[in-house]
Amino acid sequence: MKAFSRVVAEPDGLGGTRLAVLRSESPLLLRRTGPATVHLVGGGAGPLRGDDLRLEIEVGPGATLEIRSVAAQLALPGRAHLPQSRLEIHATVAGALRWLPEPLIAAAGCHHLTVTRVEVATGGSLLWRDDLVCGRHGESAGDFRADTTIRYAGSTLYRHELSIGPSAPGWSGAAVLGGGRALGTVVAVPAALLPPPSSGPGDVAIMPLAGPGTLATAVGADIRPVRAALDPLTEPALIHS
Repeated sequence: MKAFSRVVAEPDGLGGTRLAVLRSESPLLLRRTGPATVHLVGGGAGPLRGDDLRLEIEVGPGATLEIRSVAAQLALPGRAHLPQSRLEIHATVAGALRWLPEPLIAAAGCHHLTVTRVEVATGGSLLWRDDLVCGRHGESAGDFRADTTIRYAGSTLYRHELSIGPSAPGWSGAAVLGGGRALGTVVAVPAALLPPPSSGPGDVAIMPLAGPGTLATAVGADIRPVRAALDPLTEPALIHS
């Protein structure tokens, strides 16, 4: 299955935001749920092997946009002869964007790649959260790779790759997840969107980036401690319009 979805947020001239473009194809269905909020609604199972999905996000100067999802994304196995499932997310941000979806669950047998590219213009604001669960309850993780780049004012601010599953030897060892089964990250630009750098109880840390940004990361035995650590940093919503 192939799908392309796009959302463009612009200022409405009255201090709020209008969605100049809200285009979606199943299973990446976009639904406006508030003045500056859009939810992703799964229009089908997966992603499955062979799926090729692309989401484009554009937030113009003076506009604000928050994107959430109504449920976790479940990467599932498919026919073995098909290529890996793929989700590409491209975002350009001159205003303010909050990306706060539910976790991605890498089910046993899946083979999935998520590629994220975010360009934040000078003066733009970004809060970008990604949560990962390594397999459903009581099962092993499938193959999953995340390739994420966030740039600010033309320079790379955050570059990260993570691979888990049978094709990534050592992914659960001390050098990667340390036995954890869930991981969450929040990237904030400017840095003031998150508390000052610190380390917390368990596997939680807030660290400065080499630029006007901050990274918060948490690892846990399941998603509950990850949520407990990161939810206070992103909730309640900072954007209202």
